[in-house]
Amino acid sequence: MLRLFFSVFYLVLFVVIYSPDLQAQHPSDAYKIFWNDTLIKGREQYLAQPHNNTHPKPNIIIIMADDLGQTDISLYGNKCITTSNIDAIGKNGVTFKEAYITSPVCSPSRAGLLTGRYQQRFGHELQMSDRYAHNIFEYLIFKALPAFRPISPIWNKTYPTDEDRMRQGLPPSEITLAEVLKVNGYTTGIIGKWHLGAQDFALPCNRGFDYQYGFNEAFTLYMDTKNEHIVNAKVKDQFMDAHQWRTAANREGNCAITRNCCQKTDDPDYLTDRLTTEAINFITTNQRQPFFLYLPYNAPHAPLQAPDNYYAQFSNEEDHIQRTYLAMIKNLDDQIGRLMHNLDSLRLTDNTIIFFLSDNGGAAYNGSTDNFPYRGGKLTNFEGGIRVPFMMQWKSHIAPGTMFTNPVSSLDIFTTAAAAAGATLPTDRVYDGINLTDYIPTEHPLPNTYNSSLITNNPPHETLFWRSAECKAIRKGNWKLCINEVSKINSLYNMAEDEGETNNLYAQHPEVVSMLMEDLKQWEAQMVPPLWPRVVNYVYKDRLGKQRFSF
Repeated sequence: MLRLFFSVFYLVLFVVIYSPDLQAQHPSDAYKIFWNDTLIKGREQYLAQPHNNTHPKPNIIIIMADDLGQTDISLYGNKCITTSNIDAIGKNGVTFKEAYITSPVCSPSRAGLLTGRYQQRFGHELQMSDRYAHNIFEYLIFKALPAFRPISPIWNKTYPTDEDRMRQGLPPSEITLAEVLKVNGYTTGIIGKWHLGAQDFALPCNRGFDYQYGFNEAFTLYMDTKNEHIVNAKVKDQFMDAHQWRTAANREGNCAITRNCCQKTDDPDYLTDRLTTEAINFITTNQRQPFFLYLPYNAPHAPLQAPDNYYAQFSNEEDHIQRTYLAMIKNLDDQIGRLMHNLDSLRLTDNTIIFFLSDNGGAAYNGSTDNFPYRGGKLTNFEGGIRVPFMMQWKSHIAPGTMFTNPVSSLDIFTTAAAAAGATLPTDRVYDGINLTDYIPTEHPLPNTYNSSLITNNPPHETLFWRSAECKAIRKGNWKLCINEVSKINSLYNMAEDEGETNNLYAQHPEVVSMLMEDLKQWEAQMVPPLWPRVVNYVYKDRLGKQRFSF
């Protein structure tokens, strides 16, 4: 084995030495980032003009979990855990059965959520990165290491310049929901994970938020790993998990916890608890004026850490990773219960719209969950990656116990919140969401029991789209088409009969494929290319072991 290792090593070294054009990557203007100057001016004009401050305004809260699969909570059928506080949001309002995020990965999905626009319209299509392979040797090492799987690095001879890497983030052409609500009389706050850029132009304090507490990276530590009351769960022999632990180790750089985008804090509390405390303080301080609170928890995203008293509640779960994951979700549920109790005690509940959702499906690749019965998970365009838990409560308006069965999108949150606030949206750009209250029963409230109404009215969306570079998907009615140009595998599913995406009908229905391909083509013609390149592919092995897909 050792002889084989050195043979491969010297072979690679020979290739590097005698192939100068492969020795290193080079910065290139091919990835130069251009912002839309016309929309930048439109944003400036919109934010400067007077707006409607007389419309009755409900408070608005968006609670976002991180990497939480739809079937990870009890309202959607999980039998291993009871998430009574999260469930209550749906039981007191509406639960969306077929709810979709716009991307199976963190940053792009948040860009769509906060702008109400497909993120492909402004190039925030792929996960941001400031790390590229430096040379062919480094690339081949990572390509060969078993611990690097299921991630596969992409080799390109060029990469963005330092100047363009500094321009990665939510483009200044885009108007956030916080900005829309702020100019319409709201006090705005973000508490939790941002992940839309760490440069000044992209920071939340410059994108409409009056108050910020949280971090800018995709992840950070929940608590000091040496704390006697914390349980740490590291995924064995997985580079991605090791990278997250190493990067977050000291909460430095973009993993640092900051207040108002500049003041670094070092609170010792378990982070999910601390974010809730900050949220309660924000609500209490601003209770006499309309407020918008964006509360993007990082739970249950890795690195997996749980308080020991929650870990103890799941002694029947033998798998250490899954047990920690369940404990994190249970803690998250309890913290949401704290938040809801605070709203009740301040008598704000009836006049507060509350949305709950996840930024993408569960991260099945780290063994914490499997998203069953859905296929795939985070990073894939299968249902396990893009179908998420989604609920909405507005006690004075939405009939409790409503189950909405038609497909909806996270894009709808922007449009619904803006309409509830009486905001007029700018006309210089396309918005892709719909106002959910136009489709949900708001009169003659039903008994407060879950699933007391099945809504089968006209669907709010005829078609939904996804694209992450070469990986694309479209859902129209019951048909879902997945195009994977990396793996050269195309799939067609009838979602009414096959939510698990087990029966590929691509060859049997060429007429349906042709129709969906034309719709996808027309949609793509309205989009722009990604502003930055993809660094890695995720190699997904089918549950049945028959196929491998690269996303």
